[in-house]
Amino acid sequence: MALGAVDVSGASQSSTGKTPEGEGNIVHVTMIAAAAAMGGFLFGYDSSVINGAVDAIQQRFDVGAATLGFTVASALLGCVLGAAVAGGLADRLGRIRVMQIAGVLFAVSALGSALPFTVWDLTAWRILGGAAIGLASVIAPTYIAEVSPAAYRGRLASLQQLAIVLGIAASQLVNFGIAQMADGSAHNMLGPLQAWQWMLGVEMLPALVYLGLSLLIPESPRYLVRVGRVDKARGILADVEGGGTERVNRRIGEIREALGSEVRPRLRDLTGRHGLLPIVWIGMAVSAFQQLVGINVIFYYSSSLWQSVGVAETDSLLLSLFTSVVNIVGTFVAILLVDRIGRKPLLLVGSAGMTVALALAAYAFSNAVVDGEEVSLPFVWGAVALAAASLFVLFFALSWGVVVWVLLGEMFPLRIRAAAMGVATATQWLANWLVTVSFPSLRDWNLSGAYLIYAAFAAISFFLVWKFVKETRGKTLEEMTG
Repeated sequence: MALGAVDVSGASQSSTGKTPEGEGNIVHVTMIAAAAAMGGFLFGYDSSVINGAVDAIQQRFDVGAATLGFTVASALLGCVLGAAVAGGLADRLGRIRVMQIAGVLFAVSALGSALPFTVWDLTAWRILGGAAIGLASVIAPTYIAEVSPAAYRGRLASLQQLAIVLGIAASQLVNFGIAQMADGSAHNMLGPLQAWQWMLGVEMLPALVYLGLSLLIPESPRYLVRVGRVDKARGILADVEGGGTERVNRRIGEIREALGSEVRPRLRDLTGRHGLLPIVWIGMAVSAFQQLVGINVIFYYSSSLWQSVGVAETDSLLLSLFTSVVNIVGTFVAILLVDRIGRKPLLLVGSAGMTVALALAAYAFSNAVVDGEEVSLPFVWGAVALAAASLFVLFFALSWGVVVWVLLGEMFPLRIRAAAMGVATATQWLANWLVTVSFPSLRDWNLSGAYLIYAAFAAISFFLVWKFVKETRGKTLEEMTG
């Protein structure tokens, strides 16, 4: 890291090229954070891989829109459960052990989903995979925030969302490649299985990689202090934050003070005289609105959505892949800006942009032409719909996609962080489930109307952030008091 006065993270360096005291070994801590963020990759892959298989699953098991929506959304029920128990497990077993449990669940779910007998055991395997997503969605941002120096925490926490969008893109690329190998359709046979079964089964490979990486990274120093393994915590803090013995001991003292008298936070620690603590309500609201804007309609149903307005299956998979590329670009923009201009400004810009883009998409889809059972979108309005959907994904990715995970990893007081993170993330998955399970029926009712509903939620999210969200940029985790 001796390449100049300023490194890529924006944190200053001395003229000798050494990172200032307290900012740690950024290369070392980035590698640790990237390994933990592999859970985000699986989160994105597992969430989105169903996209290319939706129509094939419906045909294979001969199910209606409501059953199809339930099967696709069933993973989210597991996500709610996994997220709800992740905080308690993380404080009882440690952050690393929870990562390992998630890795095993991802691998088992991938195998089961690839070899279902009925739509109902496929649903059960999806729920199991969802539990793994729920665990990973809590533990990765929590762990990354706890091992990151404050100067870099925003960017390192952003690795979680970057991994998610890379996982989404990887699943779309794999889906497209497998469909091409099966003569362009997920319905066709590819060896002994249909193409969609291979799409779901390939997830075993990154699941095993994640499991292996979890064996190589250190435990969170804050967890180690909580359970009394202070000497081990001292060594890890020296590695990731830098500084001499005096500074490390001071940091141990700060962590102990922030932890308070509670050894293991419980759900009742999140309540005050008048119910849930205000900071917990804010975290839950931010989590819910990240999903209520309808982002996962794009990632779960985009292939089916484009086919519903007359786009061929192969082209619809390409459009889904293009959307994933836009998602990656937006995420890189957020990583560059989150520690420069702060969390709150990015959220406000994203809410405004999403509102406009969703309203434009709704108007474009209102121009679909119905001829008997055939539905088509005139070329001009198809182009407008693609542009609007891409702008929506871009604004989401450069704001709510990244910033919500950063906020959730750092906004809560340390003594309740794991428990509060679990509740907020479970809320997010519940909102995700509601949006996902309702979309097939909403699409059949009125596609344009569905997008207007999402636009309304995006507009409300602007005022939520404006009124209630506080900036956390540049603060240490111990300074977060709620």
